[in-house]
Amino acid sequence: MIIYIIKRLLLTIPVLLGIATITFVLIYIIPGDPTSSIVGERVSPETVKQIKAEMGLDKPFHIQYISYLFRIIQGNLGRSFSTKQPISEAIIEKFPNTLRLAVASMIIAIILGLSTGIFAAIKRGSPWDRLVMILAVFGISTPVFWFGLLLIFIFSIKLGCLPASGMGDGNLLYLILPAATLGLRSVALIARITRTSMIEILGEDFITTARAKGLKESVVLIKHALRNCLIPIVTIIGLDFGSYLNGSVLTETVFGWPGLGRYAVEGIMKRDIPVVMGTVLFGAFVFVIVNLIVDILYHFLNPRIRVRGN
Repeated sequence: MIIYIIKRLLLTIPVLLGIATITFVLIYIIPGDPTSSIVGERVSPETVKQIKAEMGLDKPFHIQYISYLFRIIQGNLGRSFSTKQPISEAIIEKFPNTLRLAVASMIIAIILGLSTGIFAAIKRGSPWDRLVMILAVFGISTPVFWFGLLLIFIFSIKLGCLPASGMGDGNLLYLILPAATLGLRSVALIARITRTSMIEILGEDFITTARAKGLKESVVLIKHALRNCLIPIVTIIGLDFGSYLNGSVLTETVFGWPGLGRYAVEGIMKRDIPVVMGTVLFGAFVFVIVNLIVDILYHFLNPRIRVRGN
């Protein structure tokens, strides 16, 4: 297992290198001048030239690229062009906010998704089953920003029971609406995957045998059926959680949540190259780590995978 983890971690190096290269090239060829967004358009050419020299933007592409790679190797993500704040400090400051939102969203998604998926599988073909599937399609199809604005209108404006935006002083009330908005799609996906997998597993012979032994239905469903459905469910949870940790742009923007997604959007709007590069590279690293954790969980959930992996 340790050798497997080391190999996977080593594979992240070329992945991150490729992502850094692609992102750098795309930002370099995008039209526009970062200095214009910082100092405005009515600045003398001499001033613009001086600022470009200070930021290293006057050098050829390959020199800028090599310099950037050397900084990355040293663990230096650079400084923001607009705020002069080190990117690593900004990420350390904002990532806990994104992590808090992502964890809350996944807790909601796992609880609601698993329970509704199991319920729909048990009630297969009934009106309850069809209702759950209709709601799942609604959850997958609904735009995040629209659902977020709808929740704000209902619970903040009409009922006045929940705050509309911001983090406040860390009160959990500020977390409810953005977490529910962000977790909507995951609830729907987990419910559909759980239902489909449970229906397939419940038709297997070992489930019939377990029931014939007189085991309680709850034991059959949870210990035998659900346990054998966890591989696709864990995969969905891992993918969604990894994307949430990268910063949920729309949710954080709608609710004014000071996380990585909002920070990245501000960097894009200002053409703040170090901010964009730093958040993309950090997000890629987080996503790779989350997928590594999911692969490790496979070894514990499925003994056959563990035997082949070793």
